[in-house]
Amino acid sequence: MGLDQYAFKIKKGKIKSSIINPDDLNSEISKEICYWRKHPNLQGWMNRLYEEKGGDEVFNCIAILLTLEDIERLERDVINNKLPDTEGFFYGTSADEHYKEKDLLFIQNAKLWIEDGYDILYDSWW
Repeated sequence: MGLDQYAFKIKKGKIKSSIINPDDLNSEISKEICYWRKHPNLQGWMNRLYEEKGGDEVFNCIAILLTLEDIERLERDVINNKLPDTEGFFYGTSADEHYKEKDLLFIQNAKLWIEDGYDILYDSWW
């Protein structure tokens, strides 16, 4: 067991909320575009974003919509090593340096997909 994290793209207009039950998504309308295994500080960053978007449950098996502004803020925080130190029983240890290149590639691609008419979602399971 452990922290598994995913990003998906989905055609704009299919998502009606900033917080989504992943069970409402299926592979016919969404496509996985990135996967992380035990990147706790990214999870902490996304958990804060989830709360900012009005989430009030435990952030597990809940997808959130990432806007262009969210992606740009994530980019600044990754570049400046500002992901929050995050711990959890299933999370593992900080992996920021290990994942930094992958994070930046995800961010670059996410911006392009948004430009091409997609929404970007983040989901995790632990």
